[in-house]
Amino acid sequence: MALIKRTATVASTLAAMTVVAALTACAPAGYDATQTANTEPVANAAAEAAAAPSATPEPSESAAPKPPSNVPLTTELNGKKVAKMGEVVTDQKGWILYRFDKDSANPPTSNCNGDCAILWPPALTDGNTELTGVAEDKVGEVTRDDGTRQLTIGGWPVYRYIGDLKPGQWKGQKVGGTWFVVAPDGKKNLSCLPEGTPKPVPLPQGEGGAAESTGDSYSY
Repeated sequence: MALIKRTATVASTLAAMTVVAALTACAPAGYDATQTANTEPVANAAAEAAAAPSATPEPSESAAPKPPSNVPLTTELNGKKVAKMGEVVTDQKGWILYRFDKDSANPPTSNCNGDCAILWPPALTDGNTELTGVAEDKVGEVTRDDGTRQLTIGGWPVYRYIGDLKPGQWKGQKVGGTWFVVAPDGKKNLSCLPEGTPKPVPLPQGEGGAAESTGDSYSY
């Protein structure tokens, strides 16, 4: 892939982990079980209707727009195994990445914008992301509504979760029944699912105490 700089690829195929453990057995350090006990259905869609694709996963270098200079980039995708969860993908700082069921992989499309993208920051790229443990042919990108370029794995756009308080946590697992840890092949990692349907964390609070919302609909 022309826009992705590959440093290493671990070619390994592991059997899918199907063990569904209790929340208290699976939770990473710092996990608050009280936040995941609510079983009421929640909606995490930034938009219910599927948005039209704005880019192919592998745009030509000459046509690809450059992200704004102040946008943080995901400079590495690292496939690895972690205790209890198994195979995951992290960024350069060790934050675990997720995929969203209401996105699309064919064609690659992100439907998480506005308030949704505040809670789930997209993994953005300038085309120079280094790969370790993630096959080059699994990685692509899609241009978002704001013109930034988001990394995809297996066609699925990938994100961080602001509810994770430190690298290596996976508090976003199964949030809203639509967010899941992404595996190095782009599939959902269904290991260590919490009981019930966890709610997302609230939007960040501004200085006046009000949520710093973009005004876009984001239903809990």
